[in-house]
Amino acid sequence: MGKTSITIKEIARQLNISKSTVSRALRDSSEISEHTRERVIELARRLNYSPNPIALSLLKNRTQTIGIIVPDIDNPFFSMAIGGVEDVAYSRGYHVMIYQSHDSYERECIDARHIAARRADGLIVSVASKSPDHSHFEELQESDIPVVFFDRISEQVQTHKVLVNDYEGAFEGTEHLIMQGCRRIAHISGPMGLNISRNRFNGYKDALAKHNLPLRDEWVVSADYSQSDGAERAYQLMALRERPDAIFAASDRIAIGVHWVLRQLGYRMPQDVALLGFSDLSISALLDPPLSSVAQPSFEMGRQAAELLLELIENKNTLDFETRVLKTNLVVRGSTLKIINSGDPASAEIL
Repeated sequence: MGKTSITIKEIARQLNISKSTVSRALRDSSEISEHTRERVIELARRLNYSPNPIALSLLKNRTQTIGIIVPDIDNPFFSMAIGGVEDVAYSRGYHVMIYQSHDSYERECIDARHIAARRADGLIVSVASKSPDHSHFEELQESDIPVVFFDRISEQVQTHKVLVNDYEGAFEGTEHLIMQGCRRIAHISGPMGLNISRNRFNGYKDALAKHNLPLRDEWVVSADYSQSDGAERAYQLMALRERPDAIFAASDRIAIGVHWVLRQLGYRMPQDVALLGFSDLSISALLDPPLSSVAQPSFEMGRQAAELLLELIENKNTLDFETRVLKTNLVVRGSTLKIINSGDPASAEIL
């Protein structure tokens, strides 16, 4: 026979008092006499009573649970961000429910409805690339479930947001390629409906303009943030009559697909084609040659998003929302680092 859980009702029966008296005594209410409180607590200890978490959540009007929606947990960037969220959430007594949208608007809407049905206290989200609008998140806010965005943010929804300076990272990365002597620099962007894709494209474009280099339509192509799309776009770019001498990919996942194609086609990196990614996934350093990339502090993004969400949950009178912009860091490796040689081996200079 299974062990029977001890309830407030059983404590009340044995002491011949009301359930409400037991409940107030366990909460250390001043309405209960010290004698009654001691009797209740002593019996609760003897019976190994522990509070029902569901009943407690109804009493506090909280479930101590937050949700997080990401496009794909197979992406190490999002896995690290989830780790940052959990680091803060669990230290504050909250559990985390993880959902994947798989970049689907319909799936994202279903996930949002499920979070509402589960009475989650709040939501952290990086939006799907195929979401035409974000009214489903506004509906959560109207239901008193606060929302915080990170990385892929919604400009439609007013709330806290955590992102990196995608523009600055892309500008610095493109300028690095230029300083390596590259002049025909292509860009594989992400879906342009996303803020991160637009900002990275604008950083690339402005770096070219600063150095009076052409922005050629055929050298700018769009892809999903996936290795397979990166490979497909690499074949497209390298088939051009005037092929690029450098490719800046809007993510490391895209860049890894490009890297594979360049190796398959026999191009040397960076001598024939330099390659730069964005995110600095751990696998990027293990490629041959290792992939240069613009690093993002993914774990810290998750941490800060969780801190902001818990502020909204525990202090619901917050009126001023903030957008936190974290810095990127250019990590230079063998896929872009060229050696400029004037003819004398002793004068070789690494740029």
